Amino acid sequence: MSRRKLGQLEAEVLAVLAGADGFLPPQEICDRLDGDPAYTTVNTILFRLLDKRLVERTKQGRAYAYRLTADESGLAAERMFGHLRLAHNPSAVLSQFVHGLSPQEEAALRALLEGSGNDT
Repeated sequence: MSRRKLGQLEAEVLAVLAGADGFLPPQEICDRLDGDPAYTTVNTILFRLLDKRLVERTKQGRAYAYRLTADESGLAAERMFGHLRLAHNPSAVLSQFVHGLSPQEEAALRALLEGSGNDT
């Protein structure tokens, strides 16, 4: 079994919480993740997300349950911005990104870009 980077697991935990209707206990989050991550690892990720104020928790019985407090699309966009800002050649990164899009994703991006010109 290959190990994930903590940043990848953090993103996967955030995605699970984004798809939930309410608070989830750590064990349920583990059950929804691929690869059977250790409960303690997921709990550590949740504590880090709590410190970053990306999740909140509530007591459920003797344990805590968590839910997302941040906007998932904003979090994803911020990660993308971070990678783009660190690149030596941002244009090449954008080109690779666009070439990797599915036809539906490309159409959505095109519609957003064409629509943004009408707002100014």
